[in-house]
Amino acid sequence: MTDTDTNIKELLRQVKRIELRTRQAMNDLTAGAYKSRFRGQGMEFEEVREYTPGDDIRHIDWNVTARVKKPFIKVFREERELNLMMLVDCSGSMQFGALPGLSPRTKMAAAAEAAAVIGITAMQNKDKIGLVGFSDHTHIHLPAKRGRNHVMRMIRDILDTSNDPNTSRHATDISHALDELRRVMRKRSVCFLISDFMNPEIGFPLALRQAARKHDIIGLRLSDPSESHLPKGSAPLVLQDPESNETLCLANNGKARRRYRQTWEQQREETERTFRKAGCELVDLETTGNIVTTLQRFFTSRRRAVK
Repeated sequence: MTDTDTNIKELLRQVKRIELRTRQAMNDLTAGAYKSRFRGQGMEFEEVREYTPGDDIRHIDWNVTARVKKPFIKVFREERELNLMMLVDCSGSMQFGALPGLSPRTKMAAAAEAAAVIGITAMQNKDKIGLVGFSDHTHIHLPAKRGRNHVMRMIRDILDTSNDPNTSRHATDISHALDELRRVMRKRSVCFLISDFMNPEIGFPLALRQAARKHDIIGLRLSDPSESHLPKGSAPLVLQDPESNETLCLANNGKARRRYRQTWEQQREETERTFRKAGCELVDLETTGNIVTTLQRFFTSRRRAVK
């Protein structure tokens, strides 16, 4: 058996483990919470017809009415079919985690599990779902489709990309992914933007606001607890940027640790402000946390918000 065959078999085992673990944990996840918030929120234009008494005058098509000298109204039908898209960050910083005694998995593995939760929920509701895996360019683009095979392929492709050493050396360009979303998704869609949002590029706030004008965008922010602080010690610390491979040597003292912590908090606050100004929600997911439970709470809160 070749190394390639071994890698493929291990990848398939990972996909199966994620599916089984996610399905078991989702036994108590109410699909109605997901449905009631996302489904049927949009209206699609169908036709115009002549006005009849009792019609809602707010739907009068004034252009047609002026042309034919009779009142005509626009007829809409509710959009029953929901399109979802997942934009998954596959850059180098997403490989952080799986530290012995500190975190059980990488941020990329947690992202794959979050994608599984969303994908399986969409599958249960017979909704279409697509995938864009990105770093500073697009690595994966799967158009929105239905079905278990499609969802399993999405999970497999995310894991496959995360295991590719060439991908892990790429930087992050979230604006590129959002621009692609606007280009390929013509209908209003629900988009889950899955990333650690580490050092987002300057154009990210504008790209998010522009995409949010058409789409319902939810950020899922991945983090690992060990990122929030420097380890205590006396020896100098050498830190390496996982995307640029640049290194930085820091004195390991109280002042350096406080400065690091302050910078980390400021960066997270800036990301939160960016989402808030764009009118989008941001959900925090940790490598040490329960992904299914966190998303369940999110779906439930969205359901309550529209009651």
